[in-house]
Amino acid sequence: MLRLHNIKLPLSYHSKSLIQAAAKALGVSQSAVERCEISKKSVDARKKNDVCFVVALDVTLKNPQDEKRIAARLTPSVGGLAAPYTPPAVIKLERAPAVRPIVVGFGPAGLFAALTLAEAGACPIVLERGQDVDIRTRDVHAYWSRGAEAFSPSSNVQFGEGGAGTFSDGKLNTGTKDPRGEHILRTFVRFGAPHDILIDAKPHIGTDKLCGVVKAMRMRILELGGEVRFGARLTSVLHSNGHVTAVRYIDAQGEQELPAESVILAIGHSARDTFESLLAGGITLVQKPFSIGARIEHPQSLINASQYGAAASHPALGAADYKLALHLPGGRSVYTFCMCPGGTVVAAASEPDSVVTNGMSYYARDGVNANSALLVGVGPEDFGSEHPLAGMFLQREIERRAFVLGGRSGKAPCQTVGDLLSGRASGKLGVVEPSYKPGVVPCDLAELLPAPLIGAMREALPLLGRRLRGFDLPDAVLTGPETRSSSPVRISRDETFQSVSTLGLYPCGEGAGYAGGITSAAVDGVRCAEAILKAY
Repeated sequence: MLRLHNIKLPLSYHSKSLIQAAAKALGVSQSAVERCEISKKSVDARKKNDVCFVVALDVTLKNPQDEKRIAARLTPSVGGLAAPYTPPAVIKLERAPAVRPIVVGFGPAGLFAALTLAEAGACPIVLERGQDVDIRTRDVHAYWSRGAEAFSPSSNVQFGEGGAGTFSDGKLNTGTKDPRGEHILRTFVRFGAPHDILIDAKPHIGTDKLCGVVKAMRMRILELGGEVRFGARLTSVLHSNGHVTAVRYIDAQGEQELPAESVILAIGHSARDTFESLLAGGITLVQKPFSIGARIEHPQSLINASQYGAAASHPALGAADYKLALHLPGGRSVYTFCMCPGGTVVAAASEPDSVVTNGMSYYARDGVNANSALLVGVGPEDFGSEHPLAGMFLQREIERRAFVLGGRSGKAPCQTVGDLLSGRASGKLGVVEPSYKPGVVPCDLAELLPAPLIGAMREALPLLGRRLRGFDLPDAVLTGPETRSSSPVRISRDETFQSVSTLGLYPCGEGAGYAGGITSAAVDGVRCAEAILKAY
């Protein structure tokens, strides 16, 4: 089979278009093509008067000898023989270990770590402080509907089956070049994700579909002899002579203890009490730069027009996305993150008396608004302390301030872009209706975010508006705070993926500071599981 790169197709292409394009690129007749299908697809909108798809095509010719002959004369940029997908080698244990491996956290990192261990016959035990995805969905929607009175500190957007990514856009694109990335995508498809994620250059599952996928993965882990304990919050990791010996956790029956030799810490970036207990227990944690800002909302129709021009209404395109970044002269970085086309801004607190925002889209991405995080980078120089958890303390301070500004009800403070740029509090909003539930309170975000961050956002917005027309729309709404883009700490580990202070402890994923998104966290979970299996 041949794989051709950078083939342009019109928006209204059909199956014959694929054969025609392949035959032309290969210099053969259309009748010589046995089969042709798309293996990757992206939108090329650089020329607004000629928006098209750019695809990679997998082509099978009727004469296999022709494929070898043609491949020999193709340059790598044009194409060549396609290497078939090779799944990663599966380590199989002869028997489950006497002391079963423990996975703490059931987000993408923990989920894939547990699945990898289960498929190898290691029968892992998963401890998840939150609830299964069905109970969790009920609790999250109650919070969104009724506000602070319905908030659950153990079952929310941050905690529970699937992790924070379950209530997001389900984006799967990643900067990691690890070959396990394709394995992650194929595993998602195996458990019910749309096949499109294997083809789209910017794959996403969507919250509505992701919930079913993670549930199916859990059922497979159980079938293989694994165990998942929901409502089980880690309280401490016990160690002796530099090696982990047990973990303690609290569930509905009280405090429990499990013997342990291998523990994967996939706790996510919001398990603040766990960070504190690890530090108190002698586990090495260090400060890590992260970002703080607000969610910015525009009409999705404006983003479509800005990105696609006259082709914006074409049904083949769907909701447009964007990704913007710049470095200001003063040294601050300002960028957009976790862009949710046709999505909503959601309440994502994990502690009482706090307000946190995040973004979410369903698979169809058919909402009225587009939103993304507008973030400003912060580092140790902004934390005000050398304490390893100083960044976490800064997050908490801002989130509690937001709760007060929102009227102590769970509503979020917001401001229009026009008012932010003019330095005045918002009294009323314009044409963009905020999607955040349980509601918003117009205010001055300068009362919420540190002055250097507000200054950076004011400086950046007009510049970003030059890169994406309408981004600095005066009626666009900023709802804050967005504080959980990444972990404010790193749990230090060595080249064997183990904690530098405690052997047998494997800090993993976003919460440990080694990933940034669903796919990279899942890859890290697989790598940590493989390290344990190799040790066995």
